[in-house]
Amino acid sequence: MSNKIIDLVGNTPLVDGSSLLQNKNVKLLLKLEGHNPGGSVKDRAALNMIQSALERGEIDKNTQLIEPTSGNTGIALAMIASVFGLSIELVMPENATIERVKTMRAYGAKVTLTSADIGIEGARDYVEDKVKTGEYYTLNQFANPDNWKAHYKTTGPEIWRDTNHEVTHFVSSMGTTGTIMGTSTYLKEQNKDIQIVGVQPDDEARIPGIRKWKPEYLPKIFDAKKVDQVIEVNETEAQKTARLLASKLGVFSGMSSGGATAAAIKLANTLKSGTIVSIVCDRGDRYLSSDLFDF
Repeated sequence: MSNKIIDLVGNTPLVDGSSLLQNKNVKLLLKLEGHNPGGSVKDRAALNMIQSALERGEIDKNTQLIEPTSGNTGIALAMIASVFGLSIELVMPENATIERVKTMRAYGAKVTLTSADIGIEGARDYVEDKVKTGEYYTLNQFANPDNWKAHYKTTGPEIWRDTNHEVTHFVSSMGTTGTIMGTSTYLKEQNKDIQIVGVQPDDEARIPGIRKWKPEYLPKIFDAKKVDQVIEVNETEAQKTARLLASKLGVFSGMSSGGATAAAIKLANTLKSGTIVSIVCDRGDRYLSSDLFDF
C-alpha cells in the first residue's frame, strides 16, 4: 500500500504500439507517463528536484519557490509542493491551455501568465528577474542536474528492466532535455550500442513540449554527445499521430507525444530490426480546450 501520492511516481507501463508500424521486424513500445499521479513524465523531475533541495537544506517551508513552465512541469511542481507544504509561483505564457492553469491552481500554486508573444523564453526571463531580488528560489529545471538524475534513477532502469534488456532505440521529445539526458546516461551504461534519438520540431513548427532552443536559452543540462540522432517533426505529423494513438490504440496523449511517436515510426522504417521505446509524456485531457482533437 502507498501512503503518499508521491509514492506512485514512476513505474509507468509499456504498451505495444507495433501495429502502427509497417516494418514487422521492429517492435514499438510506448512508455505511458500519463500514468504518473500528476499526469506526466515531469512528476519524476519535480519530485527529485524538490526532494533533493529539501535534503540539502536549500529550501524549507518558508521558501518562496518560483519556476517558469510551459505546463507539465508546473503541474508536477504544484502537486509535489502541495505534498511538502511548500509555496510556489508558476510562470507560463498566457496561451497555455486553461486545463493547465486550473490544475496548477487546484494544487494551491500561484499562476502568473506572461505574454504569449515572448513564449517560454519570456517566462524564463521573468523568473530570472524575480530571483535576482533575493526573495525567490528557483529550482531551474533547465540547469538543475536533479532534473536528468530523476530519469537516471527511474526511467532508464524501468525501460531496461521492462524490455528484458532488449531495448535497442530510445526516442524522446526534447524540451528541458532532462528525460533524454538521464535515460541516455543510464541505458548507455548498460549497453553502449543502444541508440538515443531526440525529437525536435522543424523550423516552422510550434509543438507544445518540444523545443528547438536559441543558443542563449539552450538548457545547461543538455549534452549533445548523449544523443545519437535527432529527428524533426512538423505540427501536422504531431497532431495526426496524437489522434492516431487515441483512435487506434486507445492511448490518449498530447501533441509532443504524437511528435515523438511520429519520429519513432520514421525511425522504424529505417531499421532492419529492433525494439524501440518511445516516451508518451502526458495525457490528452489537458489539451481538450485546444484544437488538437478537433476533427
